[in-house]
Amino acid sequence: MFYEVKDDGTVVCFLCPQNCVIKEGRRGSCGVRENRGGKLLTLVYGSVSSMAVDPIEKKPLFHFYPGSPIFSISTVGCNFHCQNCQNWEISQASIESGLTREFSPEKIVRLTEENGSKLIAYTYNEPFIWYEFVYDVAKLAQQRGIMNVLVTNGYVMEEPLREIAPYIDAANVDVKSMRDEFYRKICKAPSVKPVLDNILIMQDEGIHVELTYLIIPTLNDSEEEIRKFARWVKENAGVDMPVHFSRFFPHYKLSNLPPTPPSTIVKAWKLAREEGLHYVYMGNMPGEGEDTYCPKCNEKVIERYGFIVKKCNLNNGKCPRCNEKIAVVGECRETVW
Repeated sequence: MFYEVKDDGTVVCFLCPQNCVIKEGRRGSCGVRENRGGKLLTLVYGSVSSMAVDPIEKKPLFHFYPGSPIFSISTVGCNFHCQNCQNWEISQASIESGLTREFSPEKIVRLTEENGSKLIAYTYNEPFIWYEFVYDVAKLAQQRGIMNVLVTNGYVMEEPLREIAPYIDAANVDVKSMRDEFYRKICKAPSVKPVLDNILIMQDEGIHVELTYLIIPTLNDSEEEIRKFARWVKENAGVDMPVHFSRFFPHYKLSNLPPTPPSTIVKAWKLAREEGLHYVYMGNMPGEGEDTYCPKCNEKVIERYGFIVKKCNLNNGKCPRCNEKIAVVGECRETVW
């Protein structure tokens, strides 16, 4: 889906903003879409590299059916090549790596039901490069009353995003940085603008969106950039959009950098709150900055530890103390594992 054939047999892919021009027998930047005889073929339809039942908080989604188990699947490949990727073993792997097994959309939906979940997450690597399979699974899942969640870098063209949007219920979008330089150097992608644009398109399509900003020492951790990110969220997406500042640990090609100091995460949390965001969280720091508070009276309405919901204190989606509406979608339940 989403490509054009040139007179010389090359194809231009219009799935993501990389817009790869692919010669016969070659693949796009994602490594999983190949030009064969002037047709752009997906190499990973039905190819599953990982499969697990996770708490939805692990995505992380804190405001979408808190405490729910979510059936999670992935394939291989990515349209980014982030030097800090924690899942690089699959995101940078080829289909020839032998890491995948084949599943039909029907089998994925059936496994979701058998595992007692009402949600599917397309996660661990970039789901948009798996577009055709995700589309088919999500459409079938919706028919069976199962909700669909994307954990994504947000790097997709508007047409495919809007086409799949009716079948997507929630998304966590990684905002890597507010600077194009970071995207070019660290992610091997031209610009942050498509990501920011797509966050707003998802909102427009009625998708519940939460954002993750992984803070990497020396690369995207300045006060100026954190404030710029928080202000963008406030002015464009709104103060109720949940934001997760996550702690970096050395991975892949950035193993030379130290872990993010906890104080940096705390500072980012404070800066975002100062800028007016209502729901700000700290990631990869179990026991800190994980609870949800009423933005009006500061009552603790959801208590968490790590990925566990310890206590739900909502009254029909409202603060039990002041009756303020809390921006949570779906029922909150305490984690049972």
